[in-house]
Amino acid sequence: MDKIRIGVIGTGGISREHLKAYQKNPHVEIYALCDINPEVLARRAAEFGVERTFTNCEDMLKLPEIDAVSVCTWNAAHAPCTIAALNAGKHVLCEKPMAMNTQEALAMKEAAERNGKLLMIGFVRRYGNDCAILKDLIEDDRFGEIYYTKATYLRRNGNPGGWFGDKSRSGGGPLIDLGVHVIDLARYLLGCPKPVSVYGATFRKLGNRPDVKGGKAYLASRASDTDICDVEDLATALIRFDNGAVISVEASFSLNILKPVGNIELFGTKAGAKIDPELEMYSEMSGYMTNITLDTPTALSFDGLFAREIDHFVDCVRNGLPCRSPAEDGITLMRILDAIYESAETGHEVIIKED
Repeated sequence: MDKIRIGVIGTGGISREHLKAYQKNPHVEIYALCDINPEVLARRAAEFGVERTFTNCEDMLKLPEIDAVSVCTWNAAHAPCTIAALNAGKHVLCEKPMAMNTQEALAMKEAAERNGKLLMIGFVRRYGNDCAILKDLIEDDRFGEIYYTKATYLRRNGNPGGWFGDKSRSGGGPLIDLGVHVIDLARYLLGCPKPVSVYGATFRKLGNRPDVKGGKAYLASRASDTDICDVEDLATALIRFDNGAVISVEASFSLNILKPVGNIELFGTKAGAKIDPELEMYSEMSGYMTNITLDTPTALSFDGLFAREIDHFVDCVRNGLPCRSPAEDGITLMRILDAIYESAETGHEVIIKED
């Protein structure tokens, strides 16, 4: 196959990572961009030298030259834009989370199968250098049976604003935005077992912290002082899997902690490990408790992170490579997220059943 022609739907902050990665891939031509905001669209088109721009994705998708698209919109538009692209005969890389709920995710997968096109989900942490190192160690049986995992992603001073705090566009707060990253990474490291039950809780106590002085560490590209904030501040859950393993999850936008936290902890019969940010392993040797560090950088590096994800997508489209983050895994994550929100609302454990 010659160069594949790419269209990008949604030109906000995350699209820039996709576009930079596509730009570096010798098998890609960035062919067209689409966004409902003409000003944002024009800036991104000028930045990457793209001449074809659209404010309606249906119009862009009519171009027969386009082979594949990245969907980089807010969450509420993931399903409609992805389904439209698949129905137009395009392969799709859809940013995480896959959709607003499980039913939307199932409809997306059905459209991919009906049209015979690839639907890949943007679980970018699967392509991290830290993930690759842990995978090597797990495959060499350095941990034994991994039976418990902690997945933590905590921020302190409010949501990023814009659509992130607007439940009608985001589907939720830190759980669906941040938690999805670490839940998926933890499950991926466990070998993608099937979730069977969830107990979760969410809290809205601190809000968006509008009076915090000195600015915020994370801001959406379209944030303003009048942004809606009707999502949770904090979510926590225990997820049980069919192999007996359990993942403990914590995700927050607003929490009274010392500093932001983003780590994964694994606990196995032979060893445990923590990425925070460098990898440390904990085991025993000749009867002595032993702490192990590797003589190589192990903290997550953003250098090349999205490029590895995009290169994999391009390779799947061009060469039929098996997809490392398929739609099936996106659906499983949506089942987990739906169950956590349901458990938080009812106060009871939720059994996860496939439709």
